[in-house]
Amino acid sequence: MDRFVVKRSAEEPEGDGKRPRLEEAAGGLPHPSQPSQEIRAQGLSLEYRLLFGRAEADEIFQQLEKEVEYFEGEQTKLHVFGKWHNIPRKQVTYGDPELTYTYSGVTFSPKPWIPVLNHIRDRLVLETGHTFNFVVINRYKDGEDHIGEHRDDEKELVPRSPIASVTFGACRDFVFRHCDSRGKNATRHIKPIRLQLAHGSLLMMKYPTNVYWYHSLPIRRRVLAPRINLTFRKMMVVDKKVR
Repeated sequence: MDRFVVKRSAEEPEGDGKRPRLEEAAGGLPHPSQPSQEIRAQGLSLEYRLLFGRAEADEIFQQLEKEVEYFEGEQTKLHVFGKWHNIPRKQVTYGDPELTYTYSGVTFSPKPWIPVLNHIRDRLVLETGHTFNFVVINRYKDGEDHIGEHRDDEKELVPRSPIASVTFGACRDFVFRHCDSRGKNATRHIKPIRLQLAHGSLLMMKYPTNVYWYHSLPIRRRVLAPRINLTFRKMMVVDKKVR
């Protein structure tokens, strides 16, 4: 099954019986109480909904802009293919004090939770039933800032736990690409899945999505406004010897 399927929740009316396009499923949620959209493909399991209404999302965005303190100095670089590169966006981690997060040659320790992040996390627990003890925050000043293809499969993640991606600010393309269809040596032709993540939205990435699918936020030069994305995770303490 190489095509994606968008499933309606049980309470959602069928309408004219036509299957909605993915862009419609990802962008047309006017109110948080509207049912979520399930997005399925081979090895991919996503759930999309509007988590905050416009007014509350605007307020949270302003709080994040004022209160989040992003990493500086050496913590703004990543080690990729033997070279150090500047991160093409602002980044920081918040979470429980005993946790760490390592990727691309850098180990990040979290800053302590602040009220606005606790507010978002409490809403996630209420809406999804899942708990989270860590968040990675990325701020994209405009469409030039981006993140390349990657999988969230670090050893610190609790196995099979979902990742909750919450977006505020500019609506940007978010692209999923199957691991077998990447690069010149691709063994299969599976079309990428493109979503547009709206202001105040939640995208739940469920197991086994990060086993088979890479995701990215590509450059979009026409986007002039900032975007803040928060990926809430359930982490565990990992012995440094097993890295």
